Amino acid sequence: MNVEPITTINPQRLAWCLTDLRLTAEAVAAETGLTADKLESVLDGVGSLTFAQLRTLAEYLGRSVLFLLDPAPVDAERVHSPQFRTLAGQKPELSRRVRQLVQRAERQRAVYLDLLDDLDGAERPRFDPPALPTDPATAARIAREWLALGEVNTFASYRAAVENKGILVFRTNGYAGKWQIAKESPILGFALYDEVAPIIVVKKQDAEARQSFTLMHELAHVLMHRISSVDDKADLRATRGMEREANQFAAHLLVPDTFLSQMRDAERPSDVAQLDEWLRPQRQALGVSSDVLLLRLVDAGRVPLAVYEGFCSWREEQPQRQGDGGSGAYRYRKPGHVFGDRFVRTVLGALGARLITLSRASDYLDGLKVEDLHKLERHYAGA
Repeated sequence: MNVEPITTINPQRLAWCLTDLRLTAEAVAAETGLTADKLESVLDGVGSLTFAQLRTLAEYLGRSVLFLLDPAPVDAERVHSPQFRTLAGQKPELSRRVRQLVQRAERQRAVYLDLLDDLDGAERPRFDPPALPTDPATAARIAREWLALGEVNTFASYRAAVENKGILVFRTNGYAGKWQIAKESPILGFALYDEVAPIIVVKKQDAEARQSFTLMHELAHVLMHRISSVDDKADLRATRGMEREANQFAAHLLVPDTFLSQMRDAERPSDVAQLDEWLRPQRQALGVSSDVLLLRLVDAGRVPLAVYEGFCSWREEQPQRQGDGGSGAYRYRKPGHVFGDRFVRTVLGALGARLITLSRASDYLDGLKVEDLHKLERHYAGA
């Protein structure tokens, strides 16, 4: 093991990382096992770290060891994409983990596009969005037709329809790891706009129906606004501005007008706690949550806004659960849950064509062990 002290760490690059992630030396020390004094000495240009310590520090900061050793100053415009800077500007308080998740998603997109370029003749859906009007309801009708959605849907079918149009859809893990948005975080998802391969990242939630709304809210930013955006709980309940447009788009896309006629206003209970049961048939058919249906009824002038807000407040007070991602016996399926079938099939295709090694495929699929990687290959071969 290499325990020789490394003295060539670039203190300016380390300082830039701390500033970029809004971290102090004390906070980093507390989570990495390094002492604050040691980090301060490195920042002063006189300290050193062992390779193991430097690797731990680099991983925590979301950078490579070579990044911290590079003697050149940081070129922020090369390190951060315009999309990342857009998100960071929208919500400067974004946590270190969310910022690193954005960067991780961008790296996965680069992997996906590079592998497709190497796989001659591989199926590659082209992102060719329709021209949409500014009216969210009309835009949603056009987008629903563009996605070729059926009447009965789930999050999985919505996701597949979006992926079939050349948009990568990632869903975070419910358990702790690199691909998790913490349960206590208000962030529910983000979109990274790109003319070739946009990305939508959806936070895993206790109910898949809520994930469907997040997915379509982010799709609105991609199709209608052509921007990158990061959204929290408040954004998905906004009643004005661009976020309201995205909410209206999502609600109209998920709940076509024909389904509104099936809900009888005279039967609507006065107690918000009973609305879930009243809306159960439509929820099950459309794969959406009750608040989405209520939002549509509010826009149609059939339910007062106060009822919708009251229901949302009641729901927030209910115990929330978020699964840990399932049994370890099905670990091999988790890359598909996180990255989607299209991404996974592309990686497996490159592996089968011997364009990448098992180790590289494992890296692309969230560190999947070789045994599980082979299980994944068999699973997709039989699908």
